[in-house]
Amino acid sequence: MLPWLQHYEYRTEISWWVFAAAAVGSLGITLLTASYQALKAGLVNPVRSLKSE
Repeated sequence: MLPWLQHYEYRTEISWWVFAAAAVGSLGITLLTASYQALKAGLVNPVRSLKSE
């Protein structure tokens, strides 16, 4: 901890599990988003895509 923070009257401690939960949550959202986009792209009819380009 930084020494100048010791002079404050109110302090709060952040547990390690808060950072772990944030990391797991962001990883989960990333995986869900990537999976959704991959499935959406995989299920599109390629003939339709080529016709519109």
